[in-house]
Amino acid sequence: MSEQLQPKTIGILKTPNDPRVCLLPKEVKRLAGELNLNILFEPGLGSTLQIEDEEYIQAGATSQSREFIFKNSDTIVSINHTFSDEDEIKQGCCFIGIFNPLFHDTKLAIYKKHGATVYSLDLLPRTTLAQSMDVLSSMASLAGYRAVIKASEIYDGVFPMFTTAAGTLTPVKVLVLGAGVAGLQAIATARRLGAMVEAFDVRKSAGEEVRSLGATFIEVEGYTESANAGGYAVEQSEEYQKKQKELIHNHIQSSNIVISTANIPGRKAPLLIETRSVEAMQPGSVIIDLAAEQGGNCELSKNKEVVLHHGVTILGNSSLSAEIPAAASKLLSNNFFSFLKYKQKAETQTNDPLLTGSQILNEGEWTHPHFNKNLQPA
Repeated sequence: MSEQLQPKTIGILKTPNDPRVCLLPKEVKRLAGELNLNILFEPGLGSTLQIEDEEYIQAGATSQSREFIFKNSDTIVSINHTFSDEDEIKQGCCFIGIFNPLFHDTKLAIYKKHGATVYSLDLLPRTTLAQSMDVLSSMASLAGYRAVIKASEIYDGVFPMFTTAAGTLTPVKVLVLGAGVAGLQAIATARRLGAMVEAFDVRKSAGEEVRSLGATFIEVEGYTESANAGGYAVEQSEEYQKKQKELIHNHIQSSNIVISTANIPGRKAPLLIETRSVEAMQPGSVIIDLAAEQGGNCELSKNKEVVLHHGVTILGNSSLSAEIPAAASKLLSNNFFSFLKYKQKAETQTNDPLLTGSQILNEGEWTHPHFNKNLQPA
């Protein structure tokens, strides 16, 4: 058998401090059977989900040490960063994960140093063709759902209207900032729980979706949109930002729960909730900031921390999907499998839009426009 026909080896690694799993036994079986790939996996890969190693072995994979996987894999797959200077990789090794490279670009130096090829699935163009691989939509949808559930656990009231012989409890008022995938799921979940919901987004196009879910859409005149933003918000003028903060301040005073989801790829998250706005909220109110990893939409947010200010609880967490790892892993496993399948078919083509859009490095050379323009190769 010629070298070109020998099955390529894919190594699957655990990600430290993340209970999610990028590939489950069901998809591993498909990789081995449909794509004719040799699969190696790190022992305990599915332990956070109570998946025994034997299930991966029955799916056609082989259990090997982390060190062995690094040295013998053509492609290494993980949720996010797993590579360190202490690891020895096979020449031309390819890494596939969710690296948020536009914001964490300094973490890429080690991959360049070792001549690796890197694909980050969060860079995939948001097109119809890429829907089955869209990790951002998968995780954002779960994060929006989890944000509302988390807020309901922290808030000391009830979501729906309660009418009893002892009196009536009014429904909770929820304000959602950002009506992307996470925001829309937050709106839908809050509405199902009986809340009164208002939502804000700079994109006028989001208004129809917000209203269709039974929420009130808040908009500020003078916004700027871009057809090239891939569905994301774009940075607004200083004048618009002042109007935006004032409008949010006026609405936040009567809100019991705020779910903030606004993000701009590669940039610090827009500041939407000032300290004065937090102090204007009623004690016992809750803010869930899903943009905390990139600085936060709330001035007082701290990523992965709970802050109590003037009786208002502020939870900053950009990884709420990891709190429901079984559901998250099921979606991610489908996303990763779809990308690997697509990549195997598309590698024979030149300038495939999904591969070029998600590739950062090719054998240690910058290939993504963002990094060619802004980073000086070492």
